[in-house]
Amino acid sequence: MPLPQNCSHRPVPIMVQNAKSSNAERANFLADLAKWGPDQPPSTWDVATAQAYCRSLARRHYENFTVVSWLLPRTLRQDFQNFYAYCRWSDDLADELEPALSLPLLKWWHQQLRLCYSGRPAHPVMVALQSTIHRHQIPIEPLEDLLSAFTQDQTKKRYRDDADLAAYCRRSANPVGRVILKMAQADRAENLLLSDFVCTGLQLANFCQDMARDAAIDRIYAPTELCVAHGVTESMILSAHVTPQLTELLKTWVSSTRLHFDHGWPLIKSVPSWLATDIELFVRGGLALLDEIEARAFDVWTKRPTLSRGKKLKLFGSAMLSRMRGGVRRHA
Repeated sequence: MPLPQNCSHRPVPIMVQNAKSSNAERANFLADLAKWGPDQPPSTWDVATAQAYCRSLARRHYENFTVVSWLLPRTLRQDFQNFYAYCRWSDDLADELEPALSLPLLKWWHQQLRLCYSGRPAHPVMVALQSTIHRHQIPIEPLEDLLSAFTQDQTKKRYRDDADLAAYCRRSANPVGRVILKMAQADRAENLLLSDFVCTGLQLANFCQDMARDAAIDRIYAPTELCVAHGVTESMILSAHVTPQLTELLKTWVSSTRLHFDHGWPLIKSVPSWLATDIELFVRGGLALLDEIEARAFDVWTKRPTLSRGKKLKLFGSAMLSRMRGGVRRHA
């Protein structure tokens, strides 16, 4: 599933969702792109060296929650890191460059992905990912869906209604949960549907949290239909000044987002225990973020709501306690 915050509008138990990178992280990415981008001669990467790069990338990149949970079985840890690296690079290609550069690079990245299935990729992340794809028989569709959403972000800045936004979330967030369930051998049809609720919930919580940040880069994810219902104009959102109309809109959006977590909660009881703890942590984290927005009277413009370190530790403790009690307690 996605992380409740700070990753680039796409979620996971290694989730990548709306990461506003630090200057150091951006510099690291640009340096890696200069070394291994499409303009450089292809290098011959062996799998072990490529996997070491993915481990290094997972360790160095800031996330709100642990990228690869210590609860993960050791046999799956490298595969999760390989998948994380794929998501991280995809996200950075979309968000760290101007659209004129991002679009051709995302197309190149898509070509590298296809080589994982019918050839020999040149990029270290794809070399490592190819071994994960083969080991777990991961279909290409969810990986392509993620790239489709990243590509869409370069040109589509507004969403008509809930259905329009849901179609985006199906590609930007839900594939992450689906790939993870595949690796966990828990990808039954009912689990996939529950995972979609959780992943979309995390994505929407991130949109609620980042209304001001997104507006600063001319992105409005709040559906136009919702805006009209609350008397909110586009100029109100872009000006980033708190108004009663904006806070009422966000109140409604937060309320509907909570329903996704309610619907997805039963997933915790039908996956392996190591994954159940991570999923519970992300559900609790998403709900806590919504609680924080509510506690600020739905004002995300004066100061961006975040979860404190103490709050995250408390969430982790609650999730662990729930596991020890059999994992049947519903979230508060």
